[in-house]
Amino acid sequence: MRHRLLPLAAIALLGLTSCRDSKITTYRVPKEKTPAMPAAPAATANAPGATMANTAVTTANGPGLTWSAPAHWTAKAASAMRKGSYAITADSGETADLSITAFPGDVGGDLANVNRWRGQIQLPPLAVAELSGATAHLDVNGLHLTTVDITGGPTAKPQRVIGAIIPVGNATWFFKLSGPAALVGREQAAFATFLQTIRASSATP
Repeated sequence: MRHRLLPLAAIALLGLTSCRDSKITTYRVPKEKTPAMPAAPAATANAPGATMANTAVTTANGPGLTWSAPAHWTAKAASAMRKGSYAITADSGETADLSITAFPGDVGGDLANVNRWRGQIQLPPLAVAELSGATAHLDVNGLHLTTVDITGGPTAKPQRVIGAIIPVGNATWFFKLSGPAALVGREQAAFATFLQTIRASSATP
């Protein structure tokens, strides 16, 4: 009986020794951080894919102008670019557009502005020496207007632009009537009368 108990005692002793020596070790594993996404570069007007649709255009604030449009001109909703807008429709259904815009500064000066309008109807730019012969000047209600009358575009369907450039404070205002040459020609007298109604908004009639 004694011989049978000795092996059992030895096994029990080994078991106690094993329990005493083993230790439960815990580890604190740091939580993985979500990698930060790199910030997207800001879009610029010169960046690939940048267009006028996502490029801000600054219009002028400050002193304004008032005017009275002919009754047969149809007012259109103003926009972020336009201070005023009108449509003139002929019996044939053709339409001319009257736009009123204003921008800070001189927007490049009279030569650049006239050449911009010329480019819109497929005319070549003027040289500096040619500007005086292509413009006229008019003083209305204390304002100085530089006026333009140009025709271009396809021979079969010519386009005409008559307009006025008006410095007001630190900004420049543009009144431009454009469309089919015949329709704009029909409205030339009305446009001249319209220019006479333009005045600084702080002025009284």
